[in-house]
Amino acid sequence: MTPARSRALAAATLTALLLTAAPAAPTHAAPGRPAAPPHLAGDHTVPVYSYADAVRESVQVETPTDADGDGVRDRVMVDLVRPRETAQAGVRVPVIMDASPYYHCCGRGNESERKTYDANGVIAKAPLFYDNWFVPRGYAFAAVDLSGTARATGCEDVGGRAEVAGAKAVVDWLNGRARGFTLDGEPVTASWSTGRVGMIGKSWDGSVANGVAATGVRGLETIVPISAISSWYDYQRYRGLLRASDYPAYLHQVVNGRPAEACAAVLARLRADSAEDTGDYNAYWAERDYRRSVEQVRASVLVAHGVNDLNVTTGQFARWWDALADRQVPRRLWLYQAGHEDPFDVRRAEWVATLHRWFDYWLQGLPNGVMREPRATLETAPGVWTEQRDWPAPGTRNVPVALGAGDGTTGTLGGPGARPGVVRAYTDESLTEPQVVTEPTTARAGRLVFLSGALTAPLRISGTPSVRLRIRVDRPTTALSARLVDYGTAERIQYRSSEGVRTLATESCWGESTVADDACYRDTAEITAVTDHGVLTRGWLDAAHHRSLRFTSPLRPDRWYTVTLPLNAYDAVLPAGHVLGLVLAQSDPGFTETDDRDATVSVDLGRSTLTMPVTGRATLPSAPVAPDVVTAPAAPSDGRAAPPDNRQLPGRS
Repeated sequence: MTPARSRALAAATLTALLLTAAPAAPTHAAPGRPAAPPHLAGDHTVPVYSYADAVRESVQVETPTDADGDGVRDRVMVDLVRPRETAQAGVRVPVIMDASPYYHCCGRGNESERKTYDANGVIAKAPLFYDNWFVPRGYAFAAVDLSGTARATGCEDVGGRAEVAGAKAVVDWLNGRARGFTLDGEPVTASWSTGRVGMIGKSWDGSVANGVAATGVRGLETIVPISAISSWYDYQRYRGLLRASDYPAYLHQVVNGRPAEACAAVLARLRADSAEDTGDYNAYWAERDYRRSVEQVRASVLVAHGVNDLNVTTGQFARWWDALADRQVPRRLWLYQAGHEDPFDVRRAEWVATLHRWFDYWLQGLPNGVMREPRATLETAPGVWTEQRDWPAPGTRNVPVALGAGDGTTGTLGGPGARPGVVRAYTDESLTEPQVVTEPTTARAGRLVFLSGALTAPLRISGTPSVRLRIRVDRPTTALSARLVDYGTAERIQYRSSEGVRTLATESCWGESTVADDACYRDTAEITAVTDHGVLTRGWLDAAHHRSLRFTSPLRPDRWYTVTLPLNAYDAVLPAGHVLGLVLAQSDPGFTETDDRDATVSVDLGRSTLTMPVTGRATLPSAPVAPDVVTAPAAPSDGRAAPPDNRQLPGRS
């Protein structure tokens, strides 16, 4: 397909999606009332303003923090694009804002776009399509450099007070509560703004949106966190286990836009206060745990997340979602099969249509019915989408599943289980994931495998599974890891390869363009393959944190302990004929770092249970002694090599 034809097809598709609601109402006013702005057409906004002639300006907004300790309040840089025609007519507009640490160092989106500026230092190109699409429709767009990054002053404290306060200050400035300055240092206000702000962003950017919403700042009407963090502890620690060493410092150094000496003290505090030596949850992590302040959230929330995201794992959205639900916060959810991806690169036309209607409702106040639609949009298999009333799926119930001894090599999952006192033991072998999950009926040191029988009907898992284990450990601690695996041939998203999305040669355009900032992006497609198994979800725990994440409780070798290991949230339908597997291991070099190896763990099967959130009255058939599950051969052992560096950037693409 040629680029021109691709653009035309995308435009036609999106037009149809946007105009399926009520016909546009005339824009003339009732007698005695002012005429509605031309960008308002009934229940949606339309592109009537020139993007090429838009006002482009760069504003420094003063924050309440002095992170670099220079005696002067920090300033974040706000690069703005807004309609010139509304400014000339005295019509105020709402603001869509993406606050990011990546505008200078790493870029945004699938094509890693960066900001560019004209000779006067004023924004010429903002990454992504938000300004191209929404500015002609009566919105302003703000691309904000977070404290200590790009052209901002201060220091980046990785999810902490300075980062959140800097982005919040922009919302305050747009509402007349904070000070702004031109590049020449002259005071400037946002008199053109309605004060209604919607924050959007992927991963780190979306995490900032979560953090600002948790302050309860007035004027922030909605947030759209995509693959976002709601607790930085859960991102850098897996229930007491170190994901990677020196992680906070690594993230700070990657995005830092200041001279190293300006932020040396902040960097030292990141290293000292994050408690890497213990893995404990402390005051440092509490400051970066936005779920603790969920009761302050005033904004509506549109969450998007890939169910196979191994960078920002699904527990981040699920625990945030549950907390929002408890507070009855208006919310919607998109879940898709890819990994750490933006839905713009998964289901482009439908996502843009959803964003358009969401912002029209929450920022323009247009009664388009978006909040009367099903709350959850899900991709249940590659390219198969559905909508449901809520998430987890309505009717989901937590079902306990017994662990059985099986044939001595492979245990059973479901059925009568094992009597108390039936014990199986395994010694830490630091296995890679392929070694852990392949050939489940083959004896392999370092793991325990439990299999159901072949499913007699499809099994829907929707929510957060967990494993309750009764264990005895011959060391003061060890890493514990667990996986749910779908054994059976199916076409699956290959999320370990480019997050499950490939970039195509064609492109499509989403909004208006200028010479400096085009609205055209390379098209994408899911990467799929027919495989004989797929890992559904994973979970990890440092056994010495079984009582609390705030302190360690070393294990005694003569005692039995009950530990609960939550797995990451998931949503999947296992077809009839497939087999569900639970695989237990210890240290996990592909995901965590630990020096606590070589432990032997004994598991009392009769007092251990898998809890699964399932819909309907589905049950797991008991497995035969030797279930007929064919899998690929295991990867060659890498022995006891040092674990790889598991540090990732939360949201480069």
